[in-house]
Amino acid sequence: MNRILLIVLVLIAPFALAQEGETVQERTPLSADVLWQMDRVGSPVISPDGSQVVVPVTGYDVETDEPSTRLWLMSSDGEGGHEPQRPLTGEGLSVSSPVFSPDGQQLAFVSSRDDDEAGQIYLLPMTEPGEATRLSDVPTGSGSLKWVGGHIYFISSIWPDMDFDQMAEQIKEDKDSHLSAHTWNALPYSFFDHWIDEDRQAHVFRIPAEGGVVQNLTLASGLQLSRSSQSSASYDVAPDESQLAIVSDSANSGTRPDMDVFLIELNDNGGSDDGVNLTQGNAGTDANPMFSPDGRMLAFNRQHIPGFYGDTRFLMVHDLANSDTRLLHDEWDRSADGLVWSPDSAGLFGAIDDEATRRVYFLPLSSSDPVAITTDTSYGSLSIAEDGTLVAANQSFLYPPRVVRIDPETRETTRLDTFNDELLSTVDLGTYESVTYTGADGADIQMWVHYPPGFDPDQEYPLFLLIHGGPHGAIGDQFHFRWNAQTFASWGYVTAWHNFHGSSGFGQEFTDSINPDWLTKPYQDTIAAADWFAEKPWIDEERMVAGGGSYGGYLSSILLGREHPFNALVIHAAVYNMYSQMAADFSVHGIRFGEYWENPDIYRSISPHYFAENFNTPSLIIHGQWDLRVPVGQAFELFRTLQTRGVESRLIYYPDENHWILKPNNSLYWYGQVREWVERFATPGAGGGS
Repeated sequence: MNRILLIVLVLIAPFALAQEGETVQERTPLSADVLWQMDRVGSPVISPDGSQVVVPVTGYDVETDEPSTRLWLMSSDGEGGHEPQRPLTGEGLSVSSPVFSPDGQQLAFVSSRDDDEAGQIYLLPMTEPGEATRLSDVPTGSGSLKWVGGHIYFISSIWPDMDFDQMAEQIKEDKDSHLSAHTWNALPYSFFDHWIDEDRQAHVFRIPAEGGVVQNLTLASGLQLSRSSQSSASYDVAPDESQLAIVSDSANSGTRPDMDVFLIELNDNGGSDDGVNLTQGNAGTDANPMFSPDGRMLAFNRQHIPGFYGDTRFLMVHDLANSDTRLLHDEWDRSADGLVWSPDSAGLFGAIDDEATRRVYFLPLSSSDPVAITTDTSYGSLSIAEDGTLVAANQSFLYPPRVVRIDPETRETTRLDTFNDELLSTVDLGTYESVTYTGADGADIQMWVHYPPGFDPDQEYPLFLLIHGGPHGAIGDQFHFRWNAQTFASWGYVTAWHNFHGSSGFGQEFTDSINPDWLTKPYQDTIAAADWFAEKPWIDEERMVAGGGSYGGYLSSILLGREHPFNALVIHAAVYNMYSQMAADFSVHGIRFGEYWENPDIYRSISPHYFAENFNTPSLIIHGQWDLRVPVGQAFELFRTLQTRGVESRLIYYPDENHWILKPNNSLYWYGQVREWVERFATPGAGGGS
């Protein structure tokens, strides 16, 4: 971070090359319309022999707002000829969670077809022509598949005291009922954008791959998966199917969860009636269990500080024979995330958040240090074959996720797909670079700077400074559909993301430096970023605007009450009142630092609403009704405050969106309103200068 990282990527010339006699076609900017024409590539899955890759790809019909996800097949050698990819499933359907059979002869996935009321498991032959056939008939649905040995494992949220026939009746009764009330006696009652039924529990099941009796593997143990959310990272199965590892809340308090890794013995009848807590001594979160390919070890990651989701996640390895658990790479100041075992069980590959870029690392079980495999642009969704063939999703600010093969030895990557290439060939993109400036306490702050197409350093441009959410996350070198910096830049703005104090990927001390004071250092870093730009001859300091969502909305609300150089603000899904944020699906500081009645000074010193007497900046407020992470009342409070103070403001309310704006037409309106707002207070385009 003591050096400037120049990653300036100048793309294709602004005009397409024309064949003789053809008209030269001008390229179009990366508009919001173009964003919704793009295919959205999901997580690739490689076959056991390493020869094939399957990836879910989602497209949207803007006229109907409807998404459609298809599975696509491609070769892992990157030599697909004229057809490097082909669809496996039809248009107009939704599919998810693809997994290969251990012999690679079949593919299982989740889909809702014909009369399916919930997602079911379907099987598709991979070595001969054939249609997908339904395997499961689980009324509560199937998800998060894993195919181990002769069984397909999955998660379903059930009523624990009912059989499947009774559950089907209950689902029909609920569907036909005119009762809309929800009733809770304990937390949690919501997560992100949906209500949680406290009478249901999430459990791990399995079904024989050839069909047969569905077994609940966790019910007898008295354990259940997290009530809030579950995924394929919530459990894993030993290669010989003798053991099941799950993540479960050992505290069961609802308000102070303690997520631990449990081991359950499996037999022909399902799971045993008890589970062994492997992580009982740790008060922080233990998660993401993964059996090694040789079946001798169980890896998982561990956080030590309760209530701090940005705490470093350390790699732990449990020896299943002697029950010893050891911490690996304890001196490495990065979180062990996105992990997959190497086929020889000698270590794990991970997609690591590393100084604003998600890089692939190899984390050996030996005493050797982690080794970086990739450098520029971001990688994730790793999948590895038995022969060591490694594939991933790769993206940057200038292109959306695409499928690549990574050679760990040569560190070379090979593109496997061609999604979005034709569309991007018609787009005139700008450039970007990574810079470092001095922020709070003299610390180095990394920042991404995006320049509009045709940027001329001899001209002056307006600035649109973006403030990321979290706060314990970082803006990496990745494509963002909801807040696309290149789209903002195409309007005629220099656009920037700064990774202020609290951002991840720069070490534990930097990430934890804003707790519990969310305000001081990020605010100082934001003002320092504006000062850095004001000194540049190509920035017009009289044309500056800023904005962000979630925590970025919080920090934008802090700017409202303090001195700043911005003509206007965009405040999306803002944490505005730290007291009423108690209505959310989690407590911001409560577990670690105490609730507002226990330690009121914290909340009083950092809550934006306490500075309302200083609000005077025009602000665009945006929020969705189904945002249960930051409840919509936050926006109404802020808007009423601004209106009462006579501050020019506009409220945009979405009755059918959550923390994010996900529907095509709503998103297009969002981009249009943001553009109209910032252009009113900071005229776009080059002007002035020498």
